Amino acid sequence: MPSWRRDLSIAAHSMNAIIGGLAALLYLLAGAWLAVRLANAGAAAASAGGPLALGWGAVLLHASILAQTVFEPAGLNLGFFNALSLTGWLIDLLLLAVATVRPVENLGIIALPVGALTLVLGLWFPGQRIVADPGRWPLELHIFIAILAYSLLSLAAVQSILLAVQDHRLRHRQPGGFLRGIPPLTAMESLLFQLITAGFILLSVTLVSGFFFLEDLFAQHVAHKTLLSLIAWGVFGVLLWGRWRFGWRGQTAIRWTLSGFGFLVLAFFGSKLVLELILRRY
Repeated sequence: MPSWRRDLSIAAHSMNAIIGGLAALLYLLAGAWLAVRLANAGAAAASAGGPLALGWGAVLLHASILAQTVFEPAGLNLGFFNALSLTGWLIDLLLLAVATVRPVENLGIIALPVGALTLVLGLWFPGQRIVADPGRWPLELHIFIAILAYSLLSLAAVQSILLAVQDHRLRHRQPGGFLRGIPPLTAMESLLFQLITAGFILLSVTLVSGFFFLEDLFAQHVAHKTLLSLIAWGVFGVLLWGRWRFGWRGQTAIRWTLSGFGFLVLAFFGSKLVLELILRRY
């Protein structure tokens, strides 16, 4: 490699490190601000505008890095840590967008620091795995919808954790503290099922489109991913049916949500981790 290209590459990596560090700091500050706000009874203490503004700044800086590390001239680079960084970014982008119309900002207490972690890991451990050549937009669309479905269901999982804490405190007659800063239990459950419904629809589209855009959905290297995704789809489908038919809520909804999300994590990142980081199959 010519010296001028090497120098240019070093400068680009240094700039990415600076931008990434600033983005991670903004993520962490936004998450901490939201945590303090919730501890002080949420909306009664302060508006969420400040921490959400920091979150938007972090998301924009994160996007500028992904534009270079994921969307390469050779195609879509989704090595393990790149895919993790892209997913963390999309989760936070969705969170901030939804927070403009629904009271979901408290999910950022978990989601925003996770976004910072995925960004740092993506910068520290750059990988190279081109999953879609330039011009293969149907496959790229399939991948984007899959990550979007995963991101929505990730937010649903975080929502279920907050719902579990809320339900536990109410059952033990501890209604004070941060509970004063979040919506009532029924509203929290309604939001949870809205997130699950949207994620389930996108997951369904992902599975159907996979039959058209992938050469063999049950090939050896993707069969386990397909199977785990189908199990996750089934779990969320049963949960939505149970909600409609029997009015499932509370601990039942929380357990089914976290179970479905667990299968989804294994499908999206468990298999990717084994194949790329352990077996070194690209």
